[in-house]
Amino acid sequence: MNQRSRLSLLVVQVLIVSLVVALFGRLFYLQIAAGPKYRDAALSIQSRDVVSPATRGLIVDSSGVPLALNKVGLAITVDRIAIDKQSDKGVAVLEHLATLLKLKYADVYRNTRLCGELPKGDKTGCWTGSRYQPIPITKEADPQIALQIVERSDQFPGVDAQPMAIRSYPGIDGVNGAHVLGYVGPLTDADLAKGNGHQYFRSEVIGKDGLEVQYDSFLRGTPGIRTVIVDRKEAITRESQNSKPIAGDHLVTSLDVRLQAATEKALQDAVNRGRASGYTSDSGAAIVMDVKTGEILALASYPTYDPNIFEKGLTVSQAADLFSAKKSVPALNRALQGLFAPASTFKSVSVVAAAAAGYNLNGSYDCPSEVQVGNRAFQNFDSKNQGRMNLKQAIAVSCDTLWYKIAFDQWLKDGGLNPKSNPNDYFFKAAQGFNITQKVGIDLPSESTSRLADRAYKKSWFQQNKDFYCNYKTRAPKSQQTPFLVLLASENCVDGDKVRAGDAVNFSIGQGDTVVTPLKLTQMYAAIANGGTIWQALIGKAIVKTDGTVVKTMTPKILGKINTAPSTIAFLHSALREVVVSGTAAGVFAGFPIEVSGKTGTGQVFGTNPNGSQKDDTSWFASYAPSKNPRYAVVMMVGQGGFGASTSGVGVRHIYEALFGVKGNTVIPGAAIFPNGAPPVKLPKISPATKPKGTP
Repeated sequence: MNQRSRLSLLVVQVLIVSLVVALFGRLFYLQIAAGPKYRDAALSIQSRDVVSPATRGLIVDSSGVPLALNKVGLAITVDRIAIDKQSDKGVAVLEHLATLLKLKYADVYRNTRLCGELPKGDKTGCWTGSRYQPIPITKEADPQIALQIVERSDQFPGVDAQPMAIRSYPGIDGVNGAHVLGYVGPLTDADLAKGNGHQYFRSEVIGKDGLEVQYDSFLRGTPGIRTVIVDRKEAITRESQNSKPIAGDHLVTSLDVRLQAATEKALQDAVNRGRASGYTSDSGAAIVMDVKTGEILALASYPTYDPNIFEKGLTVSQAADLFSAKKSVPALNRALQGLFAPASTFKSVSVVAAAAAGYNLNGSYDCPSEVQVGNRAFQNFDSKNQGRMNLKQAIAVSCDTLWYKIAFDQWLKDGGLNPKSNPNDYFFKAAQGFNITQKVGIDLPSESTSRLADRAYKKSWFQQNKDFYCNYKTRAPKSQQTPFLVLLASENCVDGDKVRAGDAVNFSIGQGDTVVTPLKLTQMYAAIANGGTIWQALIGKAIVKTDGTVVKTMTPKILGKINTAPSTIAFLHSALREVVVSGTAAGVFAGFPIEVSGKTGTGQVFGTNPNGSQKDDTSWFASYAPSKNPRYAVVMMVGQGGFGASTSGVGVRHIYEALFGVKGNTVIPGAAIFPNGAPPVKLPKISPATKPKGTP
């Protein structure tokens, strides 16, 4: 054998040995190292989990009155295992069932299909659970129909009737609470993808909005799992585990069902009052906060919806209405998601700015009909010349031109369009001192961040919009190319990144690009009321078990302090009281037996409604009471509601009437919601039957 042959044979031998070593190495890995993994995988192919959802915990108010509970519904269910064994795969049975329940066969068919059995992109109505558990067709069946199904089991093989827990929002005392409570719904692929650190099971119902989703991990409990082993024909051969469900814990909130009902009614009445006065009045929000703790005692948003519709089955029409602009988007929680110009309620911030700039808060100032700012005259409200007055009276009658003059002077001192390297920016810094751009931290999802139109904002806005304004005539629709808007676009193209004189004077009266949520304004006025402490807003108080064991307590945090002297806070207290005594809210609160302090606001809105009409003013009233020892901050906003006093001011008065037990101008003994002058501190006992005083 020559040298070349020996070399070839050696190469072949090495190759064979290498292959044998690799083969044995792979066998070792599959059978020894990765054996447990593949045994589990094989077992999972043969095993099926049947999930029994846990009873969801209650949501109750501060006295234990249920806001969200569970009721028993009569469900008609389909057993897919039994149905699939029939020669026609259950078509005849499902058609018969659909006729009996007065449903469409196509809907019943889809309801009993696993999501993976339906075509891609068309999963509407599919069953997210397992075929090894009963699939509900309806949860609120007529008992007589259910009895027919049970008695005629030969005609309805695989169909059964059984009790099932349904999430219910009972509406005690007329409470709606949709934007606070939220709702529940079946688990989706998106929920599984997010996970949020929780182990979900396909057939579970989980929180989707409001407190239901915020505290879902406590409320949901732990589902029971029955794992069965099946053969290749899907027949159950044995049971490998069977754990019982563990009920969820309960959520105690700071809400009071009576106050919540009164707040919702007052808001609805305010909207109707605005409409009766000729305004669009398309939306609104109202909040009651404990100024000493930050706890939310009531929160309402308009328009609203019935949270029970999600358990009953949301129709396509109902789903569309929730997000319809023509319906004013009922799904939007205006209290914490809506952003509105604060208008004259913002003058409390301007007082802090004026004090920092060295103005005498006890001095007298002119309130002319207009102030010339550059080439434009800025008008007082209704163009009235109200003469010379002290600053307290200026707040009371809501003079605008006084603030125009102060803001313009400070803008000039800061360098105008060519600002100094370190401008004083008293107005911007005063607003920053109220934490306007920080969220209130409420325990509800999707809170919006209020916007402060300061120098940083202007630069950011300019970078995003420069191209549009510099090419306005080619970018904007013809309908928006009015002489005024074309001129405005030209100005924005040149110096849109600068704080102009008009920006400065508008800022001082809460107009322009600064917008806040009603909840943020409530937090601001609560801070004024309590002497300067900015509290986090919270609704949840504690997580408790049915036996009273406290699992977790939630306590609001102090988020900051208003950066001003105590004397400035004291001045604000006297000025805001004067608004109600002799100012713009005097007529609304005439003869009211409880001292209230507050500020009206009428915010001008630019733009048109879907029907082409011009938008009406935003109505505001921000307040606190009692004036000498404040405990409650109450704020109401009605979008396109007109004047602050006549629309929102009256609504706030109605809320205070409920809070303090006032009828007419008389305090009724024992009628106050909190007889001791403060919300309850002690946690209640949880009972679905608990009802408030006066509830039938």
